[in-house]
Formats: sequence, structure tokens, C-alpha cells
Amino acid sequence: MAEAWKLTAFGPKGAIEAALVAQEALPDWDDSIGLAGFEVSEEKPDEWRLDAYLPRKPSAADRRAIGGLFAADPPRFTLERLPDADWVTESQKGMAPIRAGRFHVRTPDHPADHEAVDLVIPASQAFGTGQHATTAGCLMMLERMRREGLVVRNLADIGTGTGLLAFAALKLWPSAFATASDIDPVCAGVVEDNARTNHVPLGAGRGALLMTVADGMAAPVLQARAPYDLLIANILARPLIALAPAFARAVLPGGSVLLAGLLVEQEGEVRRACRRAGFRLARRLVRGDWAILWLRRR
Repeated sequence: MAEAWKLTAFGPKGAIEAALVAQEALPDWDDSIGLAGFEVSEEKPDEWRLDAYLPRKPSAADRRAIGGLFAADPPRFTLERLPDADWVTESQKGMAPIRAGRFHVRTPDHPADHEAVDLVIPASQAFGTGQHATTAGCLMMLERMRREGLVVRNLADIGTGTGLLAFAALKLWPSAFATASDIDPVCAGVVEDNARTNHVPLGAGRGALLMTVADGMAAPVLQARAPYDLLIANILARPLIALAPAFARAVLPGGSVLLAGLLVEQEGEVRRACRRAGFRLARRLVRGDWAILWLRRR
């Protein structure tokens, strides 16, 4: 394993959440620096910790980049050399469970919530543990779709990461065909492992999940299994804009897309691209600085 170091700071929940949002919005952020923020304890929910993981000893420039995410004076960071480990996975350990509507998302070291739809997503090399506002917002919007009577027989989750949103959709529409894709080949094994953990069948049949590696919609599997009643894409604003015409071609008339990964300030541009592609807004949800959009194809 490679060298790994960790910078740790403590501060108010709002300040640390704002720093995480600021990092997400930076197009030139150094992806070798992984950030994780979470509450210190259930007894003190407003006291949070920020961990910054690096595959090298932090330089002065690294420290300035991390400190610059804070609007006010940055907190004091402590430095720790980590044992040889997968620092991406380490950065996600210890995250508190989240509750998003009927869904309870946790890592395996937390107990199940038997009164909710319990989903277990281990710390991994893929995005989508449920902690980010966009992922949690998508879970809430999926539940709203189901509550408002949306019928889904065939769904796709583009940029699936850990597979969480695909699993959640199958819990809501258990007889649907489901396809998940991601551009990162690492996600294929992650999704398959997580599917087994969450008792989600793998395969091409009804009620099962078929995983594929794809760049956007350009995969024979995605095209062969279209058209979809529901297409989920929790990625970023720029690819959402670029993919809007391809989404329209892959979704049935009257079908739905669930889009996330865009800041509120980027929402207008994304919605314009989707409107040109033939979608209209059905519902929207805002969590922090992030917009979650449910659109339907005219």
C-alpha cells in the first residue's frame, strides 16, 4: 500500500459542511486529497470533525488548499502518519448512519434499523455512501416518486458509484428491470459486492441488477435495455448538460429522470438543457447548496 497521511480538525457542523460543499464546487481540486466530515458523537450533533487524507506528507500548498475551504479562519489541524492502508476506504470509516425518508444507510459497523429500509454500504473506493447531500436527496426524491404513484418497470442508474441509488430504487419497485453503470471500472466489483450484502439479485432479469462499465450512455448494454421509465444520474452539472439529449433518447415519453450533483447556482443551466431535450420539471428538492430534480419527458 502507498504512504498515507491524515490532517484532522474539529469545528462547528455548519463550518465543516460548508467546507465540504466548497470543495465539491472547485473544478481544479486535487483529487488525491480526500475529505470526510462527520459528527463527533450523537450527544453533540453540532460538533463535527474533518479528516483530510493524502497519499503523501502534506505540503504547505496542501495545507493552504484545505484551509482555504473555510470562509473564516481555518481550524487548527493535527497531522498523523497512517499505517499502510487504502486511505480512500479509511476516509469513509466511522461515518454515522443517515436517515433519508424511509431509507436508513449505514456502514457495517453500525446496527440495523428494522423500522426502515436498511441499506448497508461499506466504506469503499466508490462514491455514494449516502452521506453527501445529493445522495440523501436522491433517496428522498425516489421515495416521493413512489408515494406519488410513479410506476417503474425498467430503470437505469448512471454513474452509480456504490450502487446505493439502484438498490434503493429496486427496494421501491422490486419487480423492475434495473441497470447500473459507471465510468470507473472499480465500481463494478464494488456494486456486485454491495448487491450481495444488501440481498439484491444480480442479473438481467426482473427484480435483478445488471452492472456495466460505461462512459455516459455509450454502452451497448444501456442502449439495448432502453427505453427506461426512470433514469437516475447523480453526477455533476457539466455531464448532465452534455447528456441531456442522450437521456431523452433513452427515456420513454412520460418517463422520468432524477438528476443530482448540481449546485443550486447551476440549476438554471441544467434545466435549460433538459427543456431543450424535451423534459419538464415535475418536482425539485434543495439540500444545502445542492438541487435534486425530478423531470419528466414530454
